[in-house]
Amino acid sequence: MTAIVMVHGAFCGGWAFESFRAAFEAQGHEVLAPDLRGHGADEPGDKVIGVSMSDYAADIAALCAELAEPPVLIGHSMGGLVAQMAARRVRPRALVLLAPSAPWGVSGSTFEEAVTAFGVQMLGPFSSGAVEPDRQLMRRYSLDRVHKAEREAVVARMRPESARALRETLNWWLDPFMTTSVGPGPLGAPALAIAGELDLVHPPATVRQTAERVGAAFVQMPGMSHWLVGEPGWEAVAERVLRWLAQEARAAA
Repeated sequence: MTAIVMVHGAFCGGWAFESFRAAFEAQGHEVLAPDLRGHGADEPGDKVIGVSMSDYAADIAALCAELAEPPVLIGHSMGGLVAQMAARRVRPRALVLLAPSAPWGVSGSTFEEAVTAFGVQMLGPFSSGAVEPDRQLMRRYSLDRVHKAEREAVVARMRPESARALRETLNWWLDPFMTTSVGPGPLGAPALAIAGELDLVHPPATVRQTAERVGAAFVQMPGMSHWLVGEPGWEAVAERVLRWLAQEARAAA
């Protein structure tokens, strides 16, 4: 079976896929869920200082290049943008974007997105430090549908994130280097973008724009929010991805 590389979002680690990956492993897929640079549980928080989105993308691309065959890339939230950027370096067998951050040139569609971008800019336009997770915001927006005990367990594992990477992602219009650009046209691999109907972090309208930008099919999951990999109903998301992968495999046969 095809190997699957799962890329986690900001402030997280490979542990974010602990539940989600089981559905794919049950189908015989080998699943790799690495920690992005500086996100390991045993790494000091300052390891993310100065790290760029291009560093994350290069690391994931290098991992994919080491595999015997091109893998499926699955990215959640900021990890969805890392996956898009990596897909330009090493073409994956397929690309799945779960509530993905948008690439350079795709504007947000809601007030909440604008407020978040402004908050990141208030860190300072040249900040390259490590940003501690705002756990209250995580509870309210990212983990709003997760049961309390599970939500607190997730919050407790959150890691500092690179201020540079956050700025490159959320304030792309201020980045003269166009770090998060994925270039013109489709990404060259079958792609699927999934949005949660209730997601305020990366709402459906913005995810749809991202899908159009990279040539991906778009699916909206009713009643779901941002934590598509672990909130109630994640099984339906995994099943939708597995069904799409099977369809793409049949089409390629």
